[in-house]
Amino acid sequence: MRMSGAPATPAARPTDAERIRSILTAAHSMTLITDERRTEVRHFDGSDPMGRLHLHPAEPGGDAEYRPTLRLEFTDVAPTPVRERVRARVTVLGRLLTPYSDGSADSTCVEFGQAVLETGHGLAYVGLEELEAARPDPLAPYEAGMLTHLLDDHHDLVTLLLRLVRPLPTAAVVRALPVAMDRYGITLRLEDRRGHRDVTLPFPSPLDEVEQSGAQIQALFAAARRSSHRNTLPA
Repeated sequence: MRMSGAPATPAARPTDAERIRSILTAAHSMTLITDERRTEVRHFDGSDPMGRLHLHPAEPGGDAEYRPTLRLEFTDVAPTPVRERVRARVTVLGRLLTPYSDGSADSTCVEFGQAVLETGHGLAYVGLEELEAARPDPLAPYEAGMLTHLLDDHHDLVTLLLRLVRPLPTAAVVRALPVAMDRYGITLRLEDRRGHRDVTLPFPSPLDEVEQSGAQIQALFAAARRSSHRNTLPA
């Protein structure tokens, strides 16, 4: 159950296609399901799984030819120990045009069907053109390390950021943890005994590359220090 309340000015958000591309970029594993088998594919070593799959638009008349169905499943899990750690799920549907092999260095050709993004807000369906046009978030490959570093080594700064939360956290909040970070800002999850709510603290301007993140994060800390609001909530 989620607590009511939201920031007075909603932060900018990535598009559904951008969110999918970011999840794929940061993925370390996926589940591959065909007509004949189910395979857990792990250890991408920082490479986008889409590099292993060459996506093609559906061809007219292709239904007349047998092509094994393909389903790729990805789970986006928060790197910090928040409640409800699964942030999103991505499913890519299509049909195999060439055989898939775990050990092959060659990419597998796939007739693309659709990509589905599942979040707490519902389902979103993304087509091939939109997916190919979207770019992954520049922080996606680094987000897990950045969030765990913030929580483990700068615990006090998470509490400091609570000064920027609107509406102000109440005494019912028992824990606040960073749950996400992208080019638009840092998202905190405020937990109480009955549920939680997520609040995004926007950066002064969206990032174009990861090298800009340090200055933008420090700007949030500076704004929090200037705030007169004090709190003693545990992070």
